[in-house]
Amino acid sequence: MNAFLQHRFKHLAALAAGLLLSLSATAQTVDGTVEKIDVEAGKVTLRHGEIKSIDMPPMKMAFRVADPKWLQTLQVGDKVKFDAAKVNGQFTVTAITVVK
Repeated sequence: MNAFLQHRFKHLAALAAGLLLSLSATAQTVDGTVEKIDVEAGKVTLRHGEIKSIDMPPMKMAFRVADPKWLQTLQVGDKVKFDAAKVNGQFTVTAITVVK
């Protein structure tokens, strides 16, 4: 990859990281339970409480994940705390931690 493309890639990566940080700053942490993990689709299905920041009632639904590596650390049945936001028109988990 030439120097110009490397510079552009680093710039885009920094912008993406900044966007995720700004989304998580306005996000609301919610309790949930992992119901399904779909690594190929980059999604996790969560049963969760109300998410006021995106006007969503309690339900069970599939979310895209901001970082597909997170799916490798989750297991069905895990209790989690997560943040979600609408990113590019899709509901996306922007942060997630397993509660022990």
